[in-house]
This record gives sequence, C-alpha cells and structure tokens, in this order.
Amino acid sequence: MRRYRNPKKFILLFFTIAVAALSFPLIKSGLYHSMPFIQSVGERLALFSAFSDMPAQSLDLLEQRFNSEIFYGDEEIDAPEPNPNPVPSPQPKPQEESSSVPEQGGEASSSGPGEEWEADEGDEETQSKEAPPEIPAQYRGDMIEEDLSGYDSSSYYHLEPGYLRNYTKLDFDDIEEILEDAPALGLGGNGEPQVLIMHTHATEAFERYDNIFYDTRNTWRSTDNNMNMVAVGEELAKTLRENGVNVLHDSTQHDYPSYNGSYERSAETVKGYLEEYPSIKIVLDVHRDAIDRNGTLVRPITTIDGKKAAQLMIIAGSDDGTMNMPNWRDNLRFAAAIQRQAEGDFEHLMRPIFFCYRKYNQDLTRGSLLLEFGSHGNTLEECLYTARLAGQSIAQAIKDLEE
Repeated sequence: MRRYRNPKKFILLFFTIAVAALSFPLIKSGLYHSMPFIQSVGERLALFSAFSDMPAQSLDLLEQRFNSEIFYGDEEIDAPEPNPNPVPSPQPKPQEESSSVPEQGGEASSSGPGEEWEADEGDEETQSKEAPPEIPAQYRGDMIEEDLSGYDSSSYYHLEPGYLRNYTKLDFDDIEEILEDAPALGLGGNGEPQVLIMHTHATEAFERYDNIFYDTRNTWRSTDNNMNMVAVGEELAKTLRENGVNVLHDSTQHDYPSYNGSYERSAETVKGYLEEYPSIKIVLDVHRDAIDRNGTLVRPITTIDGKKAAQLMIIAGSDDGTMNMPNWRDNLRFAAAIQRQAEGDFEHLMRPIFFCYRKYNQDLTRGSLLLEFGSHGNTLEECLYTARLAGQSIAQAIKDLEE
C-alpha cells in the first residue's frame, strides 16, 4: 500500500473536511431561523418608504429609530408586529418645544419594534401606578415634562384664552378677520348623530409608566384597543354623550397592518358614515403627537385639580390654493371655539392650535379637526383624563353653536 508522503497536508485535509461537515447543519439552521428576520427587514424597508413625505424633523426621528431597531450594537433584534402591550415610561423638566407633526399620509410618531411583555391584570390607572420594570442602562432614554400651552409667547396669535401657531402665509390681521364670524356647521339639536370620532392612526400608543426614563425599545404602538387611541376616543365619546351630544365612534385601525394609505382608508370610512348619517357635521380624528428633542422625549403636561393631564393640540388645515378645501375657514373657526372654551375651563390644558397648509381629510365637513392627545411620552391615564376634561368643553362649544 502506498504511504501518504506528506502527513501535514493529510492532517490539514482531514480537519478541513471535518469542519465543513460539522458546519453545514449549523449554517443551514442559521439561514432557516434568520428568514423571519430577513423578511422583517424587508417589511421595515417598505414601511420606511411610506414616510418619504414627512417633514425633515420627523423624518430624522424616524431614521434614528429605524437605524436602531434592527441592531443594538452587536445584538440582533427582531422586528415584531405592533406590540399589544406597550413598554415602560418616564417623567421631567422644561425646554423649548419641538413637535413632530405629520404630513398627510405620513406618521407623527416613531415606529419601531420592542420586546413584547405581558400586560398586568387590572385597569390602566392601577397599572400606571405600579413600580416600573427595571430598564437596562443601554436602553434608557431621557424624558422631560413641559408645559407647552404657549403662555407669555408673543410669537403665537392670542385667542383670549388660548393660542394659535400660524404656519400659513396669513398674517394675524387676516386670522382675526376670519375668526370674527362663527363657524357655519349647520348643527341642529334634532337628536340625530352630530359627531363622528375616528382614528386614522388608531395603533398609536403611550408610555406605560410614569417614570423618569423611557425604554428605547418601545414601539409606542399597540393593536390592543384598550391601550391605544381607540381607548382615548371612547373616553371622549362617552364624555360627549354624558353632556348631551349624540356621537358615533369608529374603531377601525386604518394604520394596521399598513401605515401607507392610512388617510385614504380613513377618508372612505368617513364618507361612508356621512352617507349613512347626513346629520354628522363634525369629524374628530383622534391621534397622539410624538415630540423628540435629540433623543429626549418631551411630555406635554399640566396639572388640573391635583392630577396630571396630557396637553391637547388641535390641528386645523388651511388651503394654499392647491388642496380643494373651500370650507377650511369654518374648520378654523370651530377649532378656535373649542380652544377658547377648553382653555377657559381648564387653564393650560391646550397647546396652541397648529394652523398649517395640510389637508388631513378636513375637506369632508366644515367641522373636521385632528386632535393630538399628549405625546408618546405621556401615559394612557393622562390622556384619558384629558379626554374627560376636553370632552366637557367640546360639548359646551357644540351646544353654543347649535342653530
């Protein structure tokens, strides 16, 4: 038998074959188990493309979250569906405002995956007062509380009480002239439904705990209607009904499973209600804001009767001649009526009206407004409290406008 003349090469060949044989099943298994991750990356890339029309500030925030949601250092994080149970929360100190208001069809709040965790038993108020779970240091983000009501600001139009932030080419004299008239909403006290509450972005959610940090892995989204904007909308609807206003509340999640086209889908929902109930003159699209200042979450908040309330912002769109919104002035007048009533009833509850060249389906009625309850830094409990307070004021404003 011929002896192998180079034992070193033989040993090297033997180990090469052995390593390859052992590695094959591991490689195969790794590729198999990585497929959900690969698919999730593709889904996130598609989701990211839906935000291409966002303002620079909001887009920067989204890019930060998108870039951090796949990897944290060398750690790989899967990108799950919206978390049915959002993650932990924070608290804070003042600074200058920087709100990320969405373009129509875009998204105000950040969206990224987080670790899923089970909801505790009990109602929201009890849960929010429990001790928050420990957040690992590498996932802690700073949060501050601020009063963003705009008091003592010369840069806002003063509604007496309340303020308006003007992002149009109109000057304050133009706005004052528009607001001299009452909104022509065509309201009547005939007992038929007058108000529709709905949600273009129903899955927007909140911090779970009143804490000093937030968890950077949080998604701030939930498909559980007890934890997202549907819960806030239901509290608002309940308060309006208790104050004599006939309300319909639609809980459709127009932003799930896809955010892209949310406003188109919610427009079709609203048109369906208007066709079935011609008595509806007011459409309130209930959202929450997202305010991020260089990685610090800003929590717009005030204290009313010794209890924390998330501050509320109304967005009223205007037409620059390209949006086919002939009745935007009535929307603005209605926004001003609510702002004055709510700020008179509950000082500092309201952030300034955001008056801008945006549509947000506000061409569908003369009383269509977008309501931003708090930010992703607020807790659900704070926003439910605001819904109860604001609901009283909105009901009074509607009664005052009935013909």
